[in-house]
Amino acid sequence: MNDQVKLVLASGSPRRLALLNQAGIEPDLLMPADLDETPERGELPRRLAQRLAAGKGALVAQRARDAGMAALVLAADTVVAVGRRILPKPEIQEEAEACLRLLSGRTHRVYTGICLVDARGHSHTRLVETRVRFKRLSGGELHDYLACGEWRGKAGGYAIQGIAGSFVVKLVGSYSNVVGLPLSETIALLSGEGYDVRAGWVEKAA
Repeated sequence: MNDQVKLVLASGSPRRLALLNQAGIEPDLLMPADLDETPERGELPRRLAQRLAAGKGALVAQRARDAGMAALVLAADTVVAVGRRILPKPEIQEEAEACLRLLSGRTHRVYTGICLVDARGHSHTRLVETRVRFKRLSGGELHDYLACGEWRGKAGGYAIQGIAGSFVVKLVGSYSNVVGLPLSETIALLSGEGYDVRAGWVEKAA
């Protein structure tokens, strides 16, 4: 890839940045995309994740072009669903409690749409699905998890990389997908566009 092309992460999520850093990748810029994430009427979870990722990628890519920047823009959106029901990213405790009561003792699906917009404005997308089963949560566990506040702003009202990791009894698919960015698929997209995904490995090991 041309050295003048900058890698831009279209997100302000510390989790997505940490996952990229874990893989030895340091974006040149962080440009969060402010997008209405309300599902359209009858929209399925898979479609929502794909649409929002593509929308974020297109929005930030346009900002980069407007700034005269040659950029490779990486965008993602994660959706938690039970069947066709899309769970929110709760900001109030009542919403989070409703999510956790629904997830308790059952299997749900986590979808992440990834969109990579190259310097020519062409989009490359992936959709990754992971199945997660929670144990049945006791009243005490539910009360204390809600009190800790870790759920705030998280899809489905939980963060698997935190305390809620202890709720998981079975996971089929990508763990990093549930955190917010499926690494294998993301690395494949970046590599396909000529981005040197191993450039930071030596520095990371030093």
